[in-house]
Amino acid sequence: MDETCVNVKRLDENEEQCTDEDKTDQDKTEEKLISSNECSRKPWQESRSRIRECVLYVKKVLVFFASMEWYCYALLGIITALMSFFMDMTVAKLLNAHQWLYRCLKGHHLLQFLCWTLYPACLCALSTSFAHSICPFSAGSGVPEARAILLGMDMPDYLSLSNLFAKLFGLICTLASGSTVFLGKVGPFVHLSVMVGAFMSRLHVSCRGGKQRAAKGEMLVVASAVGVASCFGAPVSGVLFSIEVMGTHYSVRNYCPCFFAAACGAITFRLLSVCSTDQETIQALFKTSFSSDLPYQPFEIFIFVLLGLFCSILSCIYLFCHRWALRFVKTNKPISRLLATEKSLYSAIVAFLLACFTFYHSAGHFIASELTMKQLLTSLLDDTSWYSVSQNASALPEPQKTFWQAWNPPGKSYFQTLGFFITAKVGLLVVACTLPLPAGYFMPVFVYGAAVGRLVGEGSAYFLSDGISSAKSLINPGGYALAGAAAFSGAVTHTLSPALLALEMTGQCSHAVPALVATLVSNAVARAKHRPSFYDGISLIKKLPHLPSLIRACPKLANVQIKQFVIPAGVVLERTETLASLKHILNDSADNEFPVVDSHDSPILLGTINKSQLREHLHQHRNEGLCKQLEEVCSIHPVRLHLTPESTVKQAHCIMSATGEQRLFITESGRLCGVITWKEMKKIIEEMAKEV
Repeated sequence: MDETCVNVKRLDENEEQCTDEDKTDQDKTEEKLISSNECSRKPWQESRSRIRECVLYVKKVLVFFASMEWYCYALLGIITALMSFFMDMTVAKLLNAHQWLYRCLKGHHLLQFLCWTLYPACLCALSTSFAHSICPFSAGSGVPEARAILLGMDMPDYLSLSNLFAKLFGLICTLASGSTVFLGKVGPFVHLSVMVGAFMSRLHVSCRGGKQRAAKGEMLVVASAVGVASCFGAPVSGVLFSIEVMGTHYSVRNYCPCFFAAACGAITFRLLSVCSTDQETIQALFKTSFSSDLPYQPFEIFIFVLLGLFCSILSCIYLFCHRWALRFVKTNKPISRLLATEKSLYSAIVAFLLACFTFYHSAGHFIASELTMKQLLTSLLDDTSWYSVSQNASALPEPQKTFWQAWNPPGKSYFQTLGFFITAKVGLLVVACTLPLPAGYFMPVFVYGAAVGRLVGEGSAYFLSDGISSAKSLINPGGYALAGAAAFSGAVTHTLSPALLALEMTGQCSHAVPALVATLVSNAVARAKHRPSFYDGISLIKKLPHLPSLIRACPKLANVQIKQFVIPAGVVLERTETLASLKHILNDSADNEFPVVDSHDSPILLGTINKSQLREHLHQHRNEGLCKQLEEVCSIHPVRLHLTPESTVKQAHCIMSATGEQRLFITESGRLCGVITWKEMKKIIEEMAKEV
């Protein structure tokens, strides 16, 4: 009876298994039918396959001439130049609309006041609200954050697509506010270029089938050079900017890609200007016509040196006020509470106050407030002396006559206007730097330096109105404005690239030596006593993990040794390790590289071996005895880079960020002491940033 019951149960189980198998078979057939129906529903399959074949063929042809990364570099330059050009075109239309409305209200002071103040206030509020609602990381310049990213810090929010669109729209609104707010474009645009470079890097990786080069951040370094080149059509100074500002070291392999991408961006930007009839041919952005026969006398070199000293003193005052203002806004409870809850309201209030001060019928007629940023720089770089213009101002053509009337208002001289411009703009620019919106600070500093140089040049032209020496050559104030712009902006940023940028922007090489001399002198004074630069100050205020900025603020950090941060090396192989033990190590360990020592008792570091190579060697010798030793079947790679416990954190950081190494071995007299990893290095720098 029991046997029959068991048999019946087995039959029932078999029937259930059969029915389950039938159900699974039916499900599989239904899935196949559904998938086939879905595949058949895809439209234009033949056309899609042909397009795919054409794309693969084009890719094959392109790769035949050059590798895909060079096409990515060219595309990076072209896309960035297109962004820069259309941004300038949009901003120009908005500024023209504002000026047209202001002129239409001539004679109605109240309406002109409302037009002058509410327009930039609304634009700044819109820029702030849009930027912070889409991506709160889009405010500010973006250069300090990009520098930290290029040194290997993980900050993915600053490279996101939402940040790209928020910063792009916010920057257009900021620039459309005009010279009232007195903010620029260079810093945020470099950040935008770096974000585009990050997407180009992903495109390059996908084109290579997921194989990424060992060079970390190469595309981002190239993108930083393209950002400057696409702003001014200046490829050489763009590359120099990426070397000086964006990193503490520069890899030689990035040299040619930087120049290639920067040249693509600069050429595209200038060609677009020609196509839009803004320029008749490819030329400098701020074309000047200095005399090349006798541009300056040897005696004037001493005046340029004094100009560099004057610019360095003013830069120290400006940087001190800038850092003080940022700390004050951060520590003052009412302002910090307002910035935490109502950023748009804060931007509107500050922009409104700045506009009230720069209104023509208040203090604006003392600082040529009716001129845009581009008009300010063009008027300051004019080679005609204003002293000679004052003798016969009615014969001036346009737009020189408009510029002269702006700098020489009724009842005031141009010396008073330039002096008040230099005095007032420091405070206005410091206040504008506290606005929580996408904005650049290089171009305002550049224009400010041009005003300082113009004042020195006009003073020299006034006292030497009869010419210099027997040659009777007259002073060229525009040359002093050029040197002053380079010197002051170089002192603020602690770089020499503004000297070359000034020459490329103006197409004027006759004043290359004076501009470089003034920039060198101003840099020498500004860098004294480890003073932080403009970007270093922002990094310190924001507590960004940027080691060079931390070292400038606290030079003692340069001597911090790594022996207190060394961690164990993990799995260490002996030279006489057997194949049997190697199999267990491969199964248990997650490391990709193993250090090899002479023995555990005498851990003399012999080299390293990769996990993939070790697995391959074990597969080749799988039929041999497991008693064979490591040195008999594998080749040990010598260690190229290793440090001692007395090495500093600065040295380890420079080596790891330059080579892309994820860990470095620490040895003492050849004996392995441990390792320091890139993850541990980032923790160290973050802790330093919190303490400083």
